[in-house]
Amino acid sequence: MSTNELNGKVAIVTGAGRNIGRAIALALAADGASILVNARSNRAEADAVAREIEAAGGKAVVHIGDVGDAAQVQAMVELAVKHFGRIDILVNNAALRREKPFAEMSYAEWREIMNVTLDGTFHCVKACLPYLKKSGAGTIVNIGGLSAHTGAKDRAHVVTAKAGIIGFTRALAHDLAADGITVNCVVPGLIGTPRPKDKPEPAHHLIHQTITGERGRPEDVAAAVRFLCGPSARYINGQAIHSNGGAYLGA
Repeated sequence: MSTNELNGKVAIVTGAGRNIGRAIALALAADGASILVNARSNRAEADAVAREIEAAGGKAVVHIGDVGDAAQVQAMVELAVKHFGRIDILVNNAALRREKPFAEMSYAEWREIMNVTLDGTFHCVKACLPYLKKSGAGTIVNIGGLSAHTGAKDRAHVVTAKAGIIGFTRALAHDLAADGITVNCVVPGLIGTPRPKDKPEPAHHLIHQTITGERGRPEDVAAAVRFLCGPSARYINGQAIHSNGGAYLGA
């Protein structure tokens, strides 16, 4: 049920063409926010999300660009401001998830993950920061990963990058508090998302179970993000909030 709590707000959602990113974009739009839908390369998917938002009466604009490229991120931010006049919410969802034994991993493969997941988050925050400060109630939500807390075989690069997101979240919460910006992390775990036939389910998923025995939906993650973007969550800052059905119960 929409509360329209985000009416007048503008959100950038990276990696929003499919799965969790798509669900987040739709959830924020359903509550009244105007959305910049970012995707790395698949314009058809991003356009479909924008059309879905507009069909429901919302506002959306699409930007195709790699968050690992600072110039492309700057262009994305300028497009959002050109269309909507402001930025209040940044959701850093874009990430790459690969599997490879560490002994066989090249430095280029390591850097590929870091470039999108960590460097991309850095670029997006830096580019959006002047506008988030002007918002008066700016919100940054970073999307983490279960394996950052449990570890995982063949995912040294992904685990390290997602663990870095947690540290970055906590550091930014301190740095940006005086500007009225909250920074939190939502950590999905065991979410049922469509996967290409050539990309099977991550191996580490097979060793974890939820309390109910059911996998979550992208909408379950989106609900947590939407709450953190609303006025009722302004006292929540620097936190990692897990949406995993009890698959991980650590602090």
